[in-house]
Amino acid sequence: MAPSKTGYASDHVTEFVINKGNGAKGLSETGIKSIPKQYVQPLEERSMNKVIVGESIPIIDVSNWDDPKVASSIRDAAEKWGFFQIINHDVPIEVLDNVKEATCRFFDMPAEEKNKYSKENTVSNNVRYMTSFIPEVEKALEWKDYLSLFYVSEDEASRLWPAACKDQVLEYMNKSEKVINQLLSVLMKGLNVTEIDSEKEKLISGSRRINLNYYPICPSPELTVGVGRHSDVSTLTVLLQDDIGGLYVRVEARDSWVHVPPVKGSLVINIGDALQIFSNGRYKSIEHRVAANGESNRISVPIFVNPRPTDIISPLPEVLASTGEEPIYKPVLYSDYVKHFYRKAHDGKLTIDFAKK
Repeated sequence: MAPSKTGYASDHVTEFVINKGNGAKGLSETGIKSIPKQYVQPLEERSMNKVIVGESIPIIDVSNWDDPKVASSIRDAAEKWGFFQIINHDVPIEVLDNVKEATCRFFDMPAEEKNKYSKENTVSNNVRYMTSFIPEVEKALEWKDYLSLFYVSEDEASRLWPAACKDQVLEYMNKSEKVINQLLSVLMKGLNVTEIDSEKEKLISGSRRINLNYYPICPSPELTVGVGRHSDVSTLTVLLQDDIGGLYVRVEARDSWVHVPPVKGSLVINIGDALQIFSNGRYKSIEHRVAANGESNRISVPIFVNPRPTDIISPLPEVLASTGEEPIYKPVLYSDYVKHFYRKAHDGKLTIDFAKK
């Protein structure tokens, strides 16, 4: 039974949204006039009163990777912003459009079909359909549904990923690989890592996760969030967003936020906690959030480039040798770091404290 337009008993919302697999999208499509109380965020989490207008993250043309100015711009953005957009990369526009269409196709499936991939029903933890972030630990739910896909192999993906989207997602991942390697090469050279051998490559980028995010129209966008304040636990995140907008990045020095405007064909790149740790704090992972939207559905598709779960992450020896710095972070098993992130609701940058000495 769907929640009524006027009453939202907690158990009814949980049953409809989570247990039945309808998600926030199903709730939006009932025609409700205001959000259930479970989605109402504390004022400090939903407030966006300090937004810098007319300014945003750098946009970098990477059509010529051999141009020293490109490398300099990327490293500068990684240090000062933790976020930047790249244009004129090698991922074809049609590949980007196809994965966006595939994302919509998955979320347009009936709830009972999507629910086959829920925590209780999925045949593999590597394929998970979810709503909000971690509902069981959150005091207030986020207005988002998502499909999370951990890449193990082409064979497993072909067998287990949803047919509605797997081919397009795999193509997007494969076509993005060259760009990811180019970005990591530039960023590592900025840390005095001049050669990335196979072991170093596995350490900094040995695993991949891709999420298909769906943010449905929200009847009370001022009361909730699409995604709360957080930094990613990745080494690097490559984000494809549609033309709706809603991603905001924190400018720490000014205790403010800037909007990341959609740019056709661009990819948004952000530094994750793992790279902040590898760089001993030189490259910055930055808080970001997504606003709820009262007029349009929104989708985004991030690729999370991660260490392997079994890797120990810590400041790279080359970084400490070149600067003479003491390590800010202690060695941490990456899977422990990720588990810590998923034990709690989004809370800004607090996860990084888990690795501090």
